[in-house]
Amino acid sequence: MTLLGLVQHMAEVERNWFQRAFAGQKVSPVFGENNVDGFALQPGRGLDEAMAAWQAEVARGRELIAEASLDDSGSLSEQEAGHVGDQGVSLRWIMVHLIEEYARHNGHADLIREQIDGTTGA
Repeated sequence: MTLLGLVQHMAEVERNWFQRAFAGQKVSPVFGENNVDGFALQPGRGLDEAMAAWQAEVARGRELIAEASLDDSGSLSEQEAGHVGDQGVSLRWIMVHLIEEYARHNGHADLIREQIDGTTGA
């Protein structure tokens, strides 16, 4: 787990929930078919590229939900629905899930940073 991998992963999370689940679009993984969760690193891909990809995914997600109601819904595959409990998923649910996802991975980033500089929160 790396900070770069976390940024890449969050780009994929944004694409998955807003483009695939909410808008029903068939889009490929952000960083290729062999990196569906975004964590794998590629030589030559640095933070600038990963940040640009993440920002583009955030912007695209915002475009897709700009006129939507929190009660509007998308759908999940049967496999994904097994994790969530239903194939229908509201924009409200997606937004709350994204808050959880960002919080979780910010915590991971904090743990990585603590390993680098030894500073811990009080």
